Amino acid sequence: MSSEVTKLMAVENTARMASDGTSGEEVILCITSYEKGQAFLRQVAAMGCRVILLTIDKLHNADWPFDILDEVHTMPEGLTRDQITNTVTYLARSRKFERIVALDEFDMHTVAHLREHMRIPGMGLTTTAYFRDKLAMRFEAKRAGIPVPEFTPILNYDDLREYMASVPAPWVLKPRAEASAIGIRKLHEAEQVWRTLDELGDAQSNYLLERFVPGDIFHVDAITSERRVVFSEVNRYGKPPMQVMHEGGVFTTRSVERDSEDAKALIAINQKLVPALGMVRGVSHAEYIKAHQTDEKGDARYYFLEVAARVGGAFIAELVEHSTGLNLWAEWARIEISSLRGIPYTLPERKFSYAGSVLCLARTDEPDTSSFNAPEIVYRMKKKHHAGLLVESPDPNRVAALLEEYSRRFAEMFLATAPVPMKPTN
Repeated sequence: MSSEVTKLMAVENTARMASDGTSGEEVILCITSYEKGQAFLRQVAAMGCRVILLTIDKLHNADWPFDILDEVHTMPEGLTRDQITNTVTYLARSRKFERIVALDEFDMHTVAHLREHMRIPGMGLTTTAYFRDKLAMRFEAKRAGIPVPEFTPILNYDDLREYMASVPAPWVLKPRAEASAIGIRKLHEAEQVWRTLDELGDAQSNYLLERFVPGDIFHVDAITSERRVVFSEVNRYGKPPMQVMHEGGVFTTRSVERDSEDAKALIAINQKLVPALGMVRGVSHAEYIKAHQTDEKGDARYYFLEVAARVGGAFIAELVEHSTGLNLWAEWARIEISSLRGIPYTLPERKFSYAGSVLCLARTDEPDTSSFNAPEIVYRMKKKHHAGLLVESPDPNRVAALLEEYSRRFAEMFLATAPVPMKPTN
């Protein structure tokens, strides 16, 4: 073993057998730099597989389901792709990994590389780019006939000048590889664009410029099996996530009425988009905008914004579970293991309720939400310096009314602001 790998593996490793003392033949390696995916890990173990977790040192004692994990390995933060490859291939000398799964979006490229390097089935680097690189996904969506706001790469300056001359401001400068609204800037004139690019220097090619489209933002959370979207749930944000992140405020999202034109239109677009980007099986979280300005016929305009091959953050998994009865993490695990064993995936029976979430940064360490006592409250967030609630009702209007009331009260009682992060935090 090389001295580099010896150093990497010198970090503390913990091996734990499943609580019943048994394990299956298949070994699944899950990699994550963030604390998430516990339901995925539990479902894989429940299906009889051995589950090995590789995470970073600072998350060694995080809230992992240690009772079902066969092994937990940790590594320092900031390792290069080659160093992580050395770590995983060292582990593979005495373990045969049937699948490697990235539990977090920011580990997807690394895991795609590992799959290709080790010839393990799953999404490779090219397809992963369509779900991570905002420029790649826009080109591919446009090729598939999905409406996309006018955009341009930050590469050729003549092309950029022509774009700004033909596409009216404001524009949005977006990092190609970040998640959520991190790193996004709204720019109003060409000189502002050039000054920003000067600041970015050699990093500017990692960005794209896109026309800003005022409108309502929706997200479609879906399950795909064998290139067919078999489950879709449409939700609508209160304020756009970019506005909440950059201007502050309370974040809300809620189920959209399933017989509405918005739900029907977005499900149809998403069913076309996800397979067109190359997803064979898994979960996805896509965002779309319904423009305030209609087309020439007066019909609504829906534009694709971005998509990720993962479960949505900000407690969206819990939101979907309360509205439909399906846990997206668990279903993702069922799809992976069913495929591994050559068994067709069957979508469980779902329910048709409605749910909504309200959350914000809080001024106090542990905000007290006990004064919120509606019987529709089904979940209270427990996270330092955050206040959050989930509500569920068979009546979508009741959910909307509660979110409107609660978002106002959250702003009065809890809301704190913080600088926009340049990258996500653990």
